[in-house]
Amino acid sequence: MIETFLGYLQLEKRYSNKTVESYKIDILQFFSFINNTYQIDDLLKANHTLIRTWVVDLVEKENKPSSIKRKISALKTFYNFHLKKGNIAVNPASKINTPKVPERLPKFVEQQNINELLNEPEKFFKPTFEDVQGKLIIDLLYSTGMRRNELINLKWEDVYFSTKQIKVTGKGNKQRLIPIGEKMINTLQDFKQNQTTQLKDIPVAPYVFLTKDGNQLYPNYVYRLVKTKIGYCSTTEKKSPHVLRHSFATHMSNNGAKLNDIKELLGHASLASTQVYTHNTIEQLKEIYTSAHPKS
Repeated sequence: MIETFLGYLQLEKRYSNKTVESYKIDILQFFSFINNTYQIDDLLKANHTLIRTWVVDLVEKENKPSSIKRKISALKTFYNFHLKKGNIAVNPASKINTPKVPERLPKFVEQQNINELLNEPEKFFKPTFEDVQGKLIIDLLYSTGMRRNELINLKWEDVYFSTKQIKVTGKGNKQRLIPIGEKMINTLQDFKQNQTTQLKDIPVAPYVFLTKDGNQLYPNYVYRLVKTKIGYCSTTEKKSPHVLRHSFATHMSNNGAKLNDIKELLGHASLASTQVYTHNTIEQLKEIYTSAHPKS
């Protein structure tokens, strides 16, 4: 029952592995609740009252609103799947209200700090091949707004040197083209030649960024790199690769880019996901107003 649903999420809805795994955990948690508390051994026998009771239990146990919201979403999607299959007559989770999640503004690195990191590399990077690659990783994350996994899975065949574009495969295997500048094209070409020379004696994977053994990078490699280098130029609390994605979007918005264009570059499915970057622009305007207006 659950495995069929998970297969549907992966193959038809093209949900990410992380989302599928989270939904699986959420549904199994709900099953454990109704089984242990009410001795119900069939998920399809659950009703609205049972789900509402579970949500109340989650709240009382101080689960985060964002976590509860995802769990409710998992149940709604699960029961909607079985409703369409004709296994149930009504979705018992359809009228469950989700808790309001406090809006969090994305953390980002100030533009002048990013410029210092990338335009004065001698301060922060060693003249080694590993650090040359490290600088390029940070530059590309910031220049394109791509996600960490998108960067890790980027292959040389996805870099279109002649048209100055990069093909990125995002969530749900959705692909998008991101334009890059002449300087980045030249940097990538030089790096490719350097990489060929450095790793000429070992077989290498077809990816743009590799370990010293010629293998595909792993997520923690990129995380540690970004955390270390951003720490040199910024005091922001979060220093993950996603902060560079937020910085890309925020700086684009602050410099006049249209929200819909930023949405396409980021690969967001909905404009609502991109809307949050306008808040950072508003915060910037508030600061300008406070410092410049005589009656502020």
